[in-house]
Amino acid sequence: MSPSPTRTTSAPAAPATASSTATTAASATTATTTAGREPRAGRAVSTMSDPAADAAIGAACRILQLPTIRAEAAAIADAAAAARLSHRAFLAEVLSAECDDRESRRRLRRVNEARFPRPKRLDAFDLSLVPSLPPATLAMLAAGGWIDAGQPVVLLGDSGTGKTHLLIGLGTAAAESGRRVRYVTCAGLVNELAEAADDKQLSRVVARYARLDLPCLDEIGYVHLDPRGAELLFQIITAREERASIACASNAPFSEWGRTFTDPRLAAAVVDRLTFHAHLINTGSQSYRLRATRAGKAGATRVVEATGQNS
Repeated sequence: MSPSPTRTTSAPAAPATASSTATTAASATTATTTAGREPRAGRAVSTMSDPAADAAIGAACRILQLPTIRAEAAAIADAAAAARLSHRAFLAEVLSAECDDRESRRRLRRVNEARFPRPKRLDAFDLSLVPSLPPATLAMLAAGGWIDAGQPVVLLGDSGTGKTHLLIGLGTAAAESGRRVRYVTCAGLVNELAEAADDKQLSRVVARYARLDLPCLDEIGYVHLDPRGAELLFQIITAREERASIACASNAPFSEWGRTFTDPRLAAAVVDRLTFHAHLINTGSQSYRLRATRAGKAGATRVVEATGQNS
């Protein structure tokens, strides 16, 4: 007689307890936060060698586009270890380095976009050349508050008196503070506007200049404008009236601007708009280039005379 088959009996399921319920809820919460990319508490930290850590940092920085941290993380880590900084302090250091470098690149990009013909800075300007410009006024202009207020700056003076240096210096300071700046000569702007009008793109170009925080218009008065060119330039100036700032430089006094704009009424309208709430700076009539040339020749003469006396 064959033995009867053995029947396996399953143990009854254990009743749910408060502990098991909490564990289940914690697991569900962890899955939810991971899917939602929220910070996860108690993340496991893996042990790796320094070369492996450097490789991981480099790969992550490429994905996150953090070039400064990728380049300097190892050096900052060594310095942080030597100074016995905490992990949080080390993280603050590398993030600050990235932010500082990014800000520097942003300033450089703004300056390059302004298309200055040559580098000029306000701190390199010799204020003794323009006695009518107090240091406090120059510092106030460098701060850029007049740009936020939509006030114009007009530089008047003969050739070689520092107008363009001041114009580029003010534009550079504005660009480095994050403002959108564009340097252009009067003739260059008029030509650009005329070509845009011929291509039926005038409104687009005018709108582009209107979006600038500071157009720097140089060499007003150096060339005579035909009626069409004068009207096109007037559109740019009118678009910024009492709403946005503009900086310009001219070698001619306002009384002679009628020769540039040909139409006296148009010239008067331009002067009226550029001088309303404006900062007017007269750089005088003494060319610093001529003075530098004369000083150089005088110095060379003294050297020759001294050489002759010693021979």
